[in-house]
Amino acid sequence: MTNRLSVLAVSATALALILPSTGSAQVKGTVGEASDVIIQGSILEPEKLVVADDAKLTGLIKAPAGFEVDVFARDLINPRMLAVSQNGTVYATRRAVGDVIMLKDANNDGKADDVVTVASRPNMHGIAFDGNKVFLVTIHDVYTADVGEDGTFGPLTRIIDDLPDAGQHANRTIKIGPDGMLYISVGSTCNECQEDNPENATIVRASKDGKTRTIFASGLRNTIGFDWEPTTGALYGIDHGIDWLGDEVQIEELNRIEQGKKYGWPYVYGMSGINPHINPPEGITLDQWAKQSTEPVLGYTAHSAPMQMAFYGGTAFPADYKGDAFIAMRGSWNRRPPSGYEVVRVNFENGKPVTFEKFLEGFLLQQENGKFGYLGRLAGIAVGRDGSLFVADDSNGIVYKVSYTGAVARQSTEATTIPNGVTDMQASQIAFDLAKARSEEAITVKPAFEKDGPIPVQYAADGDNASPAIEWSAAPQGTKSFVLVADDPDAAKPKPFTHWLAYDIPASTTKLREGVPGTPVLQEPKAMKQGANSMGSVGYTGPKPPVGDPAHHYHFQVFALDVETLGLEPGAKRDAVLKAMEGHVLAKGQAVGTFEREMATK
Repeated sequence: MTNRLSVLAVSATALALILPSTGSAQVKGTVGEASDVIIQGSILEPEKLVVADDAKLTGLIKAPAGFEVDVFARDLINPRMLAVSQNGTVYATRRAVGDVIMLKDANNDGKADDVVTVASRPNMHGIAFDGNKVFLVTIHDVYTADVGEDGTFGPLTRIIDDLPDAGQHANRTIKIGPDGMLYISVGSTCNECQEDNPENATIVRASKDGKTRTIFASGLRNTIGFDWEPTTGALYGIDHGIDWLGDEVQIEELNRIEQGKKYGWPYVYGMSGINPHINPPEGITLDQWAKQSTEPVLGYTAHSAPMQMAFYGGTAFPADYKGDAFIAMRGSWNRRPPSGYEVVRVNFENGKPVTFEKFLEGFLLQQENGKFGYLGRLAGIAVGRDGSLFVADDSNGIVYKVSYTGAVARQSTEATTIPNGVTDMQASQIAFDLAKARSEEAITVKPAFEKDGPIPVQYAADGDNASPAIEWSAAPQGTKSFVLVADDPDAAKPKPFTHWLAYDIPASTTKLREGVPGTPVLQEPKAMKQGANSMGSVGYTGPKPPVGDPAHHYHFQVFALDVETLGLEPGAKRDAVLKAMEGHVLAKGQAVGTFEREMATK
């Protein structure tokens, strides 16, 4: 990671620590080239306040007219994420305890009758129901289990065991999308850094059996809360902003999250703000990164710490709430005055977000001595089958139930199906069969494995995930650059699955060493660019066919071109590269290797 230093040779982060007064980043120099910036930050941690009497506690909480807040369950230690099963039972994960609890209200008196542990694994956090099955996620693992008639879970089956390592953001969340796929939020390991694992700071999309997964969207620092807008099927998520950019910076971002898009982190934040702390890899400018990134659709008060998010699809609230989203804001520790400690509503009109407004307040109090205290740090939020709203406080161990007591206009109770807004790439041929060469002369390609032989495990995703050494014969006269594409046509989706995409390889280069770094632009060979693979990262990603599949075939294809550059930005996608190659291919060649995953390597 490259940190930009101030003229006093003190990092911006350190300045934030030693200058605890209000203000935001005041940029003097050219950010990203010679940043000259003073950032003023605060550390202000409100103290926990405990109110044992339910009526007194809920009397301090402010809700819109007609709404009533009750304690559904208390003394739960650490309830985090909430989910409601198809029969209406409420469940909460407890990260600190490492389990999932069932909160059943059998007599419908608005109170949980009992607390029953139904699953237990260290760092249990995300939970989602799919009919009579449940999916659970820890730091590295995804589990599934059957849900019994009494609401208890059957034995846990682990379907994924290799999510990235944790760090600053270890709280994975999971949902089932309208496309029937699993969506898993994987936070960054840090406040701001260049991640080694491309799956960090992303949402990944996986099959329900866990056998395949790809990066759905990247540049998301920590999107714990996400859900699908019910009329359009668009995915929205609320991302945690970067710390230590000032009391008012960075806003919490509400993003419309689309397949294959980047959302700025760690170099660009908010509405194309440039982070003065850190630069992109060599060869990529901050301006290029910003142009490749998608801005948020709305922003909320910095450091509010957004947690779980849920669209309201019930009929118990007034009709204008239907289709709006609720977000639990856990609350700040580094802002003066504190922010968060509330539930907010996102107003949607015609399927698009318009404004934020406060829904539940009163959890943050300023005491007579001037100090701040909190009644709750809100984490989980879920809509009940009866249309009520459940909210979890993971600090005082309480789950609240929010009901509407006023008159409600008659609304349709018919279940609606959320549209599937994700379109998978249509099946295609490998690049070798699509790209037409002018010459019959073939390039001889020699990778670091025998022709048509097995690919060594160090080049596989379960091994070192290192690209194999590869070389090719001298190209025809007039060659000015090369393109390399590695495709797997045996993959189910996408077909083919592209494992490596490199272009603008200088004509003088006919050999790539083992373990090429996954940077968008290489320093050696100079100016060689790498594109997006089908995993959703840049550069090489090794073979990882589903366990049980016959050996897949991996085609390492080299193309000689009559142009020095394709004129594409780094990180281009396969279709763009193939289109830019049209009419410029002088010759081509390929070598094929195979790989099959054994059960023991999963």
